[in-house]
Amino acid sequence: MSDAPADRRRVRVLIRGRVQGVWFRGATQEQARRCGVDGWVANRADGAVEAVFEGAPDAVAALLAFARRGPPAARVTEVEEVGESPQGERGFAIRRGRD
Repeated sequence: MSDAPADRRRVRVLIRGRVQGVWFRGATQEQARRCGVDGWVANRADGAVEAVFEGAPDAVAALLAFARRGPPAARVTEVEEVGESPQGERGFAIRRGRD
């Protein structure tokens, strides 16, 4: 059980399309810091980008809206979202690729 505040939302996101090699992770990190959202983002071996966003519900919603568009060179075709219990993430990291 986490002792994260109840006013935090956490969502795991899987983003598909042309999302690797287009500065998606860096742009997501910048946007997360602007929104005040904690978590991480990583490229996956299957060509998708996976991320966890955790923070105030409105801030997480704003970051999700960005993820649906991505940076200018990206072409997002699908976004899957799965709600999770807040884990008390702090900061926003770009992680190495995931399987």
